[in-house]
Amino acid sequence: MRSAIIVALAAAASAASTPASLLKRQYHAAKPRLTADALKAHITAENLLAGSQKLQDFADAHPNNTRVIGSPGHNDTIYWLKSELEALDYYDVTLQTFSLVAMVSGQINAVIIDGANTTAGLLEYSASGAVTAPLVPVANLGCEASDYPAEVAGNVALISRGSCEFGLKSALAGSAGAAAAIIYNNAAGGFNGTLGVPPRPEGEYLPTVSISSELAATYLDAISGGATIDATIDVTTVVQNTSTSNVLATTRMGDHSNRLALGAHSDSVAAGPGINDDGSGTVGVLEVAKALSKYHVNNAVTFGFWSAEEEGLIGSTYYVENLPANESSQIRAYLNFDMIASPNYVFGVYDGDGDAFNISGPSGSTQIETFFEDFFESAGVNSTPTAFTGRSDYGPFLTANIPAGGLFTGAEVLKTEEEEEMFGGEAGVALDICYHAACDDITNLNMFAYELNSKAIAAAVATYATSWEGFPARNTTTVSRRSVVTDQMRKRKQPRHHGHRHGGCGHVPKASQ
Repeated sequence: MRSAIIVALAAAASAASTPASLLKRQYHAAKPRLTADALKAHITAENLLAGSQKLQDFADAHPNNTRVIGSPGHNDTIYWLKSELEALDYYDVTLQTFSLVAMVSGQINAVIIDGANTTAGLLEYSASGAVTAPLVPVANLGCEASDYPAEVAGNVALISRGSCEFGLKSALAGSAGAAAAIIYNNAAGGFNGTLGVPPRPEGEYLPTVSISSELAATYLDAISGGATIDATIDVTTVVQNTSTSNVLATTRMGDHSNRLALGAHSDSVAAGPGINDDGSGTVGVLEVAKALSKYHVNNAVTFGFWSAEEEGLIGSTYYVENLPANESSQIRAYLNFDMIASPNYVFGVYDGDGDAFNISGPSGSTQIETFFEDFFESAGVNSTPTAFTGRSDYGPFLTANIPAGGLFTGAEVLKTEEEEEMFGGEAGVALDICYHAACDDITNLNMFAYELNSKAIAAAVATYATSWEGFPARNTTTVSRRSVVTDQMRKRKQPRHHGHRHGGCGHVPKASQ
């Protein structure tokens, strides 16, 4: 016993006298070598579903069942992510806190048109109010003050979607004296959206809701025939100053001058808990972060869980704009995962080279797109390009000329017959019928898509955390981040078909117009 004690004391003394740099090298050396197969093996449907249930529990524990920024459900999400990452003892974890105006709650009390209760959506940042007045159609698309006739004063403006922001339409209607606004879709079905963070120079927002094009057509026909259509709009919203935080976790080991960054947004809209949008990306990225902590990395990795994406990419923009220039140049690429478990899914890969949608990303974005295409091909499933519009959290990274890419399984757009053939599911039905709605809950997940996309995240992290071989060096001098592929250069990219189909149960850009 005495000899054992002496040995233990000697070992402790040796450790105490060992330089911190040597201990760090020994700690790193103790981790096994990272491979894509090893990291993918840690990703399981069971763990993904458990993480999603945790987010559902956060929403359910409070009134309104939401994880919108400023709500208790979202604050619980932030501190859970921080706790989970700190417990790994592998990352430097920080909260990056900022302030903004947010709609922390909102509900429709009544929308009654022509005497009938009407299905409508509440546009985020709508003002509160209760109004009963005739509908007055607005000319054109309601993007100019001259589109609003004098008779709109004191009444409810009926405005078509299209061409300009919802917020501009609501503000112009208010400036024209309208008491409320209804924006109707310019395609089949209804929609949800945001007016954007106030204030606007054109004026204050009105109580504003959305309806389908089909409903609007009946009202417009009746009004053109001389009828008066009365509408009751009664909504209650709470819009206030609040603070929120990004959760950032960077590996302590690895080359920090050749970093990989990846992320997902942690917030939902006010309408629901956001378990697919973007709880799926949040949990998928978190599970990869947990798995990575078991391995040695050659290149550092930063995981970002962005807040206030639904308010206009505010959290990711805040992060990128506050990066010192030397740190920004150290990020070799950014990967984004916003909605990876849509019930009527497609396997969408951001179109980094611009061949499909005529807009390309910075040098390196092509390689990211090819990586994910190859991943799905090796898994025996199809993939399809998705527009690289900058309307999720990769947008600010593109603005900073950082190569980017990622995955997306779809939002409110309808699945095409070709996509049904490629991916299963149901043509003519939204890729996510619960997009920005109360039903985006724990039942709104396709677990096959969820697990495979999360394994794709793991494969990409393992690859780039090991080596950037074959990846172009960062261009930190060119100001322009994106290019349009000319007709002469452009060769229309086709979705990848591999002869396999997987049934779904069962994004549009988040900018609102």
